Amino acid sequence: MKKASILTIALALLPLSGCMVGPKYKTPPAIVAPSFKEAPPASFAEQDGWKPGQPSDTKLKGDWWTMFGDAQLNALETQVDTANQTIKAAEANFRAARAQIGYNRANEAPTIGVSPSISTVRDSANQPYFSNGLANNGSGNFTLPVDLNYEIDLWGRIRRSVTAAREQAQASNADLENARLSLHAELAMDYFGLRWADAQTKLLNDTVKAYQSALRLTQDRFEGGAAPQSDVTQAQTQLDQARVQLTDLEVQRTQYEHAIAVLIGKSPAELTLAPLPLNFQAPAIPQIPGVMPAVLLERRPDIAADERRMAAANEQIGIAQAAYYPTLSLSAVAGFQGTSALNWFTWPSRFWAVGPAFSETLFDAGRRRSAKNITEAQYDATVANYRQTVLTAFQQVEDNLAALRVLQNEAQQQHEATASAEQSLDLFQTRYEGGVDTYLQVVTWQTAALMNERNDLDIMQRRLDASVLLIKALGGGWDTTKMPHL
Repeated sequence: MKKASILTIALALLPLSGCMVGPKYKTPPAIVAPSFKEAPPASFAEQDGWKPGQPSDTKLKGDWWTMFGDAQLNALETQVDTANQTIKAAEANFRAARAQIGYNRANEAPTIGVSPSISTVRDSANQPYFSNGLANNGSGNFTLPVDLNYEIDLWGRIRRSVTAAREQAQASNADLENARLSLHAELAMDYFGLRWADAQTKLLNDTVKAYQSALRLTQDRFEGGAAPQSDVTQAQTQLDQARVQLTDLEVQRTQYEHAIAVLIGKSPAELTLAPLPLNFQAPAIPQIPGVMPAVLLERRPDIAADERRMAAANEQIGIAQAAYYPTLSLSAVAGFQGTSALNWFTWPSRFWAVGPAFSETLFDAGRRRSAKNITEAQYDATVANYRQTVLTAFQQVEDNLAALRVLQNEAQQQHEATASAEQSLDLFQTRYEGGVDTYLQVVTWQTAALMNERNDLDIMQRRLDASVLLIKALGGGWDTTKMPHL
């Protein structure tokens, strides 16, 4: 009868586990502009225009690098997910965070354990305050207890810990996706840097050949008495300077190649990429679908990660709040205990004990209040971090939209400047060969033509980099619908 009463009381308390203290989570509003300040580049508007993107937009998808139409870039990018060590570390962190959910969820169920023991004891007849008549030759103790402990979640502490772990795991998954996005973008930029170095190398090789021809011309004219020796020295200087610039490019190219090797999980010695110059006359600048600022909140994994951390921090406030309330636990033990192996498992050797227990902290000198203040401050910090990440995202989109707009105009202007410089060089070379001008004019326009041709390539690389950075700023085709429901 007594046993039944205890169980009845414990079962009656179970519905109280539906209570939950602490604030309910609601996503704080972010600082969002109604539209981006920067208009899209004209080249984007030539086809479908700059329009709001949706998470299901098929143009800006996970393998966004295919929009550049470079087969070798595609082959390199596919190796990042499987071989990059930074991604593997982020993936391991996600698995650990996901396992933490199960660890916290286990607290919702009772803990059951066994601790069998066998011992023999003989009391000393000479111990103080002990009657010699009670002394014996020893006794055996054979015990097989089964323990059960269960904390009834009256105030939602355990449920909030499970929810917080789930939200932290989702944040870890978003961190993984953000690492993927960043590393894919870094590889694309290093690849375009490599191709820029190849294009610069080709340009300087052609320049060296042209300068060698010019040097032979001045030597022939000098030997024929039609030109002073200073023309020869000027031509030689131009040639030597071009060779120095050509040699210096080797350092940059090898560094780009080494960086690519590490990004795809290889040592630099394992990767060699054949030269393949950029074709700056017909740049493969992809048309990138746009998004409105509010939609950007769904497209950036770093924003999603910070939002999930806000939710987890909110749960910690509830956990700290629950510490003010008493805890209720149910404990039980049952098993067999005998004096020997012969009577260990007989029915009279059975034993059991069961009952609930309340515990409440009456005085802690403000420890719980301080703990709650800490969680509230930490939550405020996550809100500020979230809003700062949103603002940074908007800045990155605006920056790269502006860069693409300006660079598009600059590229056209640079093409015209390059054409003018090359035309002037041809003119002064003809005038020099006809004895009308000095070789100084040829040197001047050789320098100007080379500088403008190199600027053409520099702008092409900057446009490609800005395209990659804009794709990264737009989330690279990721969206919150891809976040796992744990």
